[in-house]
Amino acid sequence: MAKFIGEYCVKKDDKGRIIFPAPFKAVFAPEERLVLVIKKDLFENCLNMYTYQEWERESEQVKARLNFFNKDHALFWREYMRDRAVVEPDGKLGRISIPKKLLETIGADKEIILAGNDHKIEIWAKECYEARQISQEDFVALAQKILG
Repeated sequence: MAKFIGEYCVKKDDKGRIIFPAPFKAVFAPEERLVLVIKKDLFENCLNMYTYQEWERESEQVKARLNFFNKDHALFWREYMRDRAVVEPDGKLGRISIPKKLLETIGADKEIILAGNDHKIEIWAKECYEARQISQEDFVALAQKILG
């Protein structure tokens, strides 16, 4: 399973493409076909990008908890699957095209942060990413609360 680490600021070109950072590409074998799934984050104003394999794993876990004969479950699943995109870096420069609609939902204009978050990559408008950073004191308090 791919593990993504690091933060990279990339610029969106006029066609809405961004360069997929080399350190993220490096976690894959050169001959491996890189297929990624992008979706809106449930809690934050960012997008999440997963390898297709990780997306399948997560989706199957969610789906296993649902009963599709239950109207609320079916409604939840429909919304869960809405606004997804499958993307592949081009072979030449490693650019990916993220649908304009998805980038608009997070307010991404020119500068975008790709933040490795272990099993996924978060995609943020640069200003939003910087604004969401918490203080060191708040981080320590949160760590103590969660980890004891």
